[in-house]
Parts: sequence; structure tokens; C-alpha cells
Amino acid sequence: MVEVKSMFWEVLPKQGQLSVDVNTMVVCKPKLLPLKSLTLEKMENMQQAAQNTIHQQEMAEKENQQVTH
Repeated sequence: MVEVKSMFWEVLPKQGQLSVDVNTMVVCKPKLLPLKSLTLEKMENMQQAAQNTIHQQEMAEKENQQVTH
């Protein structure tokens, strides 16, 4: 294992307690969330396609009923 020399060195107290401040805030980039998930969009598209198919079938049935009368 290669030892890396650093310009900083660790200093530990010989007496007393070692105190570390961990309560510092970390600022990160905001994450943008989509308004709709991809799954929700797919489900809406499937539902719209099913409604269009049903509507077309109903229109075809009405035309068939009008032709027979």
C-alpha cells in the first residue's frame, strides 16, 4: 500500500474530550420532480385509448341500428 503524504496532519488532544461539530448544514442542488410520473402518463394514455375504442364501437353500433331500421 502506498502512503500518501498530506500537508495536513491530525492533532488529537492528550487530555480531555474530543468534540466534533456535526450539526452543519449541507447545501445541495435542488432536485426537480416531474409533475406527472411516467407510469401515470402511460396509464392515462391507455385509459384514453380504451375510451376512444369504446366510443368508436358505440358509434358503429348506432350506425348499424340506423341502417337496419
